[in-house]
Order: sequence, then structure tokens, then C-alpha cells
Amino acid sequence: MRNFDLAPLYRSTVGFDQLANLMDRVLSNEVAQPTYPPYNIEKLDQDAYRITIAVAGFTDADLAIEVKEHALIVSAKKADEDKRSYLHRGIATRAFERRFHLADHVKVTGATHADGLLHIDLVREVPEALKPRRIEITKTDGRTVNAKALEAKQTEAQETV
Repeated sequence: MRNFDLAPLYRSTVGFDQLANLMDRVLSNEVAQPTYPPYNIEKLDQDAYRITIAVAGFTDADLAIEVKEHALIVSAKKADEDKRSYLHRGIATRAFERRFHLADHVKVTGATHADGLLHIDLVREVPEALKPRRIEITKTDGRTVNAKALEAKQTEAQETV
């Protein structure tokens, strides 16, 4: 795979740091992506998401969820290791840290832990100022808005004289 140098992007743009960092993370092949624990990302609604992580063998006290700088960090560490002797150990309960990078305006609304699955609910809350708004079209008599404004100013000027 080719390595791309994104340094020119950093030098010539302002405010696109997150996009450049995202591209840098995706294109880098230096760090192997962890596969433990397995997880799903679901889209529940237009602006609602759920991350489900398989955390068999962990209790609520063993798990930690933190949101920091547009990143959701889920980690787990067993409080005490078993001193049992296993003939076969297929259920991994090793410590882990899984990071999910969140888009702008995505907030974590809650988390539940049941049946060996950790469910984290997220919602995208776009501020009203950034939402598209509909502009009402009104009927006119063929004159432009500027012509009407000019006519209103001329009428005001004549009334003051």
C-alpha cells in the first residue's frame, strides 16, 4: 500500500484538521487495528446510532466509558485475575481499550450492560443555526425586492419634504 504525505494539506488549509487527521488515521498502516472485543455499529434513526460491544466476563465495575476530544473511549480491566486452571480458555477477559472517533455534534446519550453486551447510544444534535432552513417564496407583481425597497425610500423622502 502506498503511503501518502498529508503535510501539504495541513499547510494550505485552515479548519480542516479533523478531516486531515481522519485521512491520516485511515491511510496509515503502521498500527494494526485491534479486533478484540468484537463490536457492531447500528444506525437506529436519521440521527441516532448504537455501538454494541461484546464484553462477556466483565462486570459494570470493570468497564469504563469516556468521551474526550471527539473520541469515545471504552476500556475494561478485570479487577482480579482468576487463579483457575483452564483446559481450554475461549472466553477472553483480557484488558482492552477501544476508541471510536465521533463526528461533530455527536453526543453519547447513555449506556447499558446486559447479557454480555455493552450498548452505547449516540445521537447527532445539529444546532439550529447549522440546520437547513426553508425560505418562503412570496408572490410579487413582477417587481424585484430591490425595486420595492427603492420605491419605499422614495416615498419616505417625499413625505419628509
